[in-house]
This record gives sequence, structure tokens and C-alpha cells, in this order.
Amino acid sequence: MQDLKQRIEALLSTFSELKASLNPAEKKIRLNFLESEALNPDLWQDPNKAKAIMQELGDLKKELADLETAEKDILSLKEFLQANLLDEDLKKEVIRLEKLVEKFTLASFLSGEYDIKNAIVSIHAGQGGTEAMDWTSMLLRMYLRFCERRGWQTQVIDSTPGEEAGIKSVTINVTGSYAYGYLKNEAGTHRLVRQSPFNADKLRQTSFSLVEVLPEFADVDLPDIVIKPEDIEVQFFHSSSQGGQNVQKVSTAVRLTHKPTGIVVTAQAERFQEQNRKNAMNLLRSKLWLLEKQKAKDTKKEIKGEYRPASWGMQIRSYVLHPYKMIKDLRTEVETGNTEAVLDGDLDLFIESELKMLKEK
Repeated sequence: MQDLKQRIEALLSTFSELKASLNPAEKKIRLNFLESEALNPDLWQDPNKAKAIMQELGDLKKELADLETAEKDILSLKEFLQANLLDEDLKKEVIRLEKLVEKFTLASFLSGEYDIKNAIVSIHAGQGGTEAMDWTSMLLRMYLRFCERRGWQTQVIDSTPGEEAGIKSVTINVTGSYAYGYLKNEAGTHRLVRQSPFNADKLRQTSFSLVEVLPEFADVDLPDIVIKPEDIEVQFFHSSSQGGQNVQKVSTAVRLTHKPTGIVVTAQAERFQEQNRKNAMNLLRSKLWLLEKQKAKDTKKEIKGEYRPASWGMQIRSYVLHPYKMIKDLRTEVETGNTEAVLDGDLDLFIESELKMLKEK
């Protein structure tokens, strides 16, 4: 049982360091502030602000409760160690707590300024016609399933269907604690190799889709980014949405053009024009933040971990379904042959590996 003794000692040491990095005292101060805000009778006059506060409050309560429970369980191992009560049942508990500490360790990597934010994820079909549009719909399903596994809420903001099948472009809002932190490294080009289901010869086909990930901002989050009403051209049009998971058929859609930059955004998932307009404004705000980051990159050599532009030239992952099955991340060299699980939303292996690699840099 010498190995078990060493593992317990390592677990105690690791958790002690981990707790310091997670800074529960600071989180409790934030929790007290959020609880006082939640008691404010005027809170729900701004439903969006109220929703954000209640979400953060719930997430923070759960995080602190989980950390407290983990600490009690891990410290109890010290008593077993001192009493030399080492057996197979204790070994199972050690394995469970090692996995739990790994989970907290990963959470400690999410220390970027905007990691805690909700995310706005856009997927665009590349060259390849129907094949690429079908690949975009597969990626959308993959991310929706990943979010579902984590208990996050998703909503399609904008979607342009393909002429024959699939999706040309889609934008979803992901609501969940640290959604941006977990998803930000998915930005880039995703490559699919498979036998085409769209021709009789089932030829081998390569398709590309671009994934963009932005944090979702409220107007109070970016005081330096001012969107003047006179700088916005607003157009209303009939939605092209064809429905589907988390998508409602709507009769009004909104297109915003930011005149100074030429940025154009659309939103059409909601039945009400005003809500579509709010969604479009959130998307525009995030796009303007992205533009500022791009400008900063021109004068700053490194923006560590917080911003990584998505571009067609940045291929991050290859999904091969024929002639063999293999998904490989080109940044971390992590790969798996369980392609079905990954395409069904089991992305933890890739996302965790990328976070760990960035932390080590």
C-alpha cells in the first residue's frame, strides 16, 4: 500500500496549492455582493442584467459548495493515512478525489479576463458546396451536444440554410459559467475527410468549416466601446430560419450595419423584433471587441491566452472518417479513434489538452 500512501500525500499537497490558486476568499466576497444585488427590488427592471446576476450567483454558490465538500473529503484521507487504514475501499475514494482535483485544476486554468462569460459561437461553411454545408451542420450538432452535456443553454441567433442540405452559416449563443473560457480555443478551421454521401460514387471528399468564438458582452462590460445610434443602420427582413433544435420560426429579423467599421450582423431566432435587435447588438459589441483586439495585436506581439483570431489559414483539427477513423488536434497532437463520441459532443479530451498546453506556455 506504499503507492496508495504516496498518492494520498500527493493529493493533499496538490489540493492545498490548488485551493490557494482558486482563491475561495475572493469568491466569497463576490458571492456576498451578488446576494445583495439579488435582494434589490429594482433588479428585474433590467431582465438581462438580472438573468446574468442570478446565473453567476448560482454558479458561484455551486463552485464554492463543491470546493468545500472536496476539501472535507480530501482532509479525511489524512486521518486514514495517520491511522494507517489503507485498503481497497480507500483506494477507490482516492481515485474519485484525484479525478475531482483534476477537474478543479482545469477550472483554475480559466483565469482570462473574459473566461467566465457566455460565448457567441459562429460556424461558416468553406469551399465544397453541399458537402461543406453538411459538415457545418455536423459541427453545430457537436457543439450543441457538448453544451448539453455541461448543462449550458444554447440559442441559435442567426442561421442561413444550405440550398440542398446543411447550413451555410450559423451563430449560437451559449449561456453557462465559463462558456467562453472552455470554447475559445475551438476557434479556427476544422477539416473533415470522408466518403461523400452526396454522390453515387461515394468519392473521398475534404471539407472545411470555420469556427469563431467570442465572449458575449453587455453594454456595461465595455465602457470604452461606445456604439452611437447614428452609427447604426437598422434593417428588418423576413427570417430565413427553417427551424430545428432550439430554433423558432420567426417573421421578423434584424440586420445591423456599423457604418464606421462596415461590420454587419444579423439576428433572426426570436419571434419578437426587439429581442432580435438586442441579440444583434450583443453580437455587434463582441465583433467590435474583436476588432479592437486585432488592432492591439498590430502593436503588441503577444496577447496571452485571451484572444486568438479565427482564420481560414489556422487549421486546428482534422476529422478523418475514411479510409480510417481518426480525429487529431494539430496544436496538441492529441488524437482519438473514437470519432462517433467526439462528433456527439465528447470534446473534453481536446479542450482540456489545449487549456493545459496554454497554461504551460
